[in-house]
Amino acid sequence: MSYHNPVLLSESIDALNIKKDGVYVDVTFGGGGHSREILKRLGEKGRLYAFDQDEDAVENKIEDDRFVLIEENFRYISRFLKFYGIKKVDGVLADLGVSSHQFDEAGRGFSIRFEGELDMRMNQSSKVSAKDVVNEYEEKQLADILFLYGELRNSRAIARTIVEERQKEKIETSFQLKQVLKRYLPKAKEHKILAQIFQAIRIEVNEELEVLKEFLNQIPGILNPGGRLSVISYHSLEDRLVKRFIRTGLFSGEPEKDFFGNTNVPLMKVGKLIVPTPQEINVNNRARSAKLRVATLKM
Repeated sequence: MSYHNPVLLSESIDALNIKKDGVYVDVTFGGGGHSREILKRLGEKGRLYAFDQDEDAVENKIEDDRFVLIEENFRYISRFLKFYGIKKVDGVLADLGVSSHQFDEAGRGFSIRFEGELDMRMNQSSKVSAKDVVNEYEEKQLADILFLYGELRNSRAIARTIVEERQKEKIETSFQLKQVLKRYLPKAKEHKILAQIFQAIRIEVNEELEVLKEFLNQIPGILNPGGRLSVISYHSLEDRLVKRFIRTGLFSGEPEKDFFGNTNVPLMKVGKLIVPTPQEINVNNRARSAKLRVATLKM
């Protein structure tokens, strides 16, 4: 796939335990790699609905009577499935994060490798871009984002430097931001620290953690009993949310117990955590941080 090389392709689709006449959802269509694999395993009566808010992904639309591409954010999964008359589905796949295409397009501003305008919007019609975050957010807001989403201990110092430098000149490109922050980028750790900074800004621009929480909260309501959830995440913030929701049905605290000490947790973990093989990482370096978690709706 030139647009996006799908990670954990067979593992994530195997995890859905696909029935030939089932109804499935791929909430991160991208280049369509996972969707095509699902369609291979469906019969004539099977159905696949896919979501993607990135207008570039629409060009990869699959011409198949069993397939519908919904050009929306997957935080609205229930609403749009109802629009198509779908109340329950047999499986949902989510491949979180940024596609290879988004990273490789310099103009999208996702990558630390290219000079490009600070954008980072997955939905290119969204109002807030990375440039807005860097140039308009207050110092405390910036520090909080860098600490919470980038897990940077020196977030306050980095935020202070950004605010000081943007008063001299607006920070509009990825290389400008890199230059502004060069004192925090020792050669040995430059790539890692920049990746954390870019990740933090990207998560804020796209409200990624809020979207993930809204999505997960809807899963118990749309899965058939025994239906499967298959989620690939790429950083610890996402993975912790997925792991915790599968275990407790919550994002904080513990589920309440009834008189008999039982909890009403809707999902049940299926198997162990799955990670890419060394062979896959060797072929696709972006797979190195991927983690696949699988759950089923309790019968």
